[in-house]
Amino acid sequence: MKTPKNDVYTVSRLNGEVRQLLEGQLGRIWLNAEISNFAAPGSGHWYLTLKDNFSQIRCAMFKGRNQAVTFRPANGQQVLVKGNISVYEPRGDYQLIIESMLPAGDGLLAQQYEALKMKLAAEGLFATDTKRPLPANIQKIGVVTSPTGAAIRDILHVLARRDSSIEVIIYPTPVQGTDAAKSICDAINLANTRSEVDVLLVTRGGGSLEDLWSFNDEGLAHTIYNSGIPVVSAVGHEVDMTISDYVADLRAPTPSAGAELLSKDADNKAQKLLAQLSRLKQAWQHYQLKKQNQVQTVEHRLQKQDPQRRLQMYEQSFDEMQLRLQQAMQTKLHTCTLKQQNLSNRLANQSPQHRLTLEAQRLNYLSAKLNDAMDDKLKMSEQRLAHRAQQLETVSPLATLSRGYSITLTGDGKVVQSPVDTKIGDTLTTRLRDGSVTSTVVEVS
Repeated sequence: MKTPKNDVYTVSRLNGEVRQLLEGQLGRIWLNAEISNFAAPGSGHWYLTLKDNFSQIRCAMFKGRNQAVTFRPANGQQVLVKGNISVYEPRGDYQLIIESMLPAGDGLLAQQYEALKMKLAAEGLFATDTKRPLPANIQKIGVVTSPTGAAIRDILHVLARRDSSIEVIIYPTPVQGTDAAKSICDAINLANTRSEVDVLLVTRGGGSLEDLWSFNDEGLAHTIYNSGIPVVSAVGHEVDMTISDYVADLRAPTPSAGAELLSKDADNKAQKLLAQLSRLKQAWQHYQLKKQNQVQTVEHRLQKQDPQRRLQMYEQSFDEMQLRLQQAMQTKLHTCTLKQQNLSNRLANQSPQHRLTLEAQRLNYLSAKLNDAMDDKLKMSEQRLAHRAQQLETVSPLATLSRGYSITLTGDGKVVQSPVDTKIGDTLTTRLRDGSVTSTVVEVS
């Protein structure tokens, strides 16, 4: 049975379609993992592996994206990345093309903030047509904040300066910590139950993303949205944006600015201008958020056909070959170094100098043995000579003389053993123990 031609894939076609399938189905994802095998070749692209305790995935972050990263990645570092699943077709490996990278701690908060913002925007909590106008004649302001913070002092100072007739009711609550979001919700609900103020100002001073995190709570967002009393959010500094700023009826950039929005000046023009400016900013932010979602959708569709992706794949292939070449060169260099060391050791073992050193050591050893043998031989000869001398001393005539005997010699030195050895007139020498006596023979008998 013949297989239809259209059902026979090439490897290139298969990898290409798998890439389009993965990119189309999964799209952009967030990933929290640990960096390993980080490499930054001369092209400016980054290649790394992200892993947890059980699995790993290869990743690429191209130069246009990694230039926005504010830190230098390192092996073992925990990071939060956003990217698109793709396939590196030349090798058939699936990988993550990273678009942004943050340290895990800050990055996780930022990712949670973005995810919640997208969710609440989709639910309509940020829609401008749901925003309630502020009362025309504000007599009582409810302030939901910490009673000991700098924000409440700034607010009271501004209100006293601009309109001292406005009554302020403080609904005390912690504005930072684990239970702060729930306490803020309780304070807003309490104000709605009492219904004693015209408007609520939910506020605190500036701080880090972690410090302001209580105002990025989903429960607090719904509480503000469902409040029967109009809510003004004035959290942090002008550059800080929290979820409560998006969902509130009006956003003020600072606590002082919130107090100015809710109080009247001499002709009330500044108040109206500030309110209109705040609403304009809020509407613009909502419009930006909506367009951002549309742009992300279009970008995702465009990426499937983007020639830049194909170019990046070729660049990645080139970088991979360059890294493999460097690794091969290092391996070859290491092998040659080991071989050279081995040959040097073998040459050193066969070197004449080495043999000369061994022979010199052997000569020194033999010389020492010869000297020891000569010393031993000399000592033995001395001992033998002393023994013979002792034996000679034992049979020596001198030893006999020491016992009281004497020896008589003729003039020519012969020992007189018999009277016939002498004649009258001969001169004889008699050797005694401690001297000698000379005598003349006068009679022989």
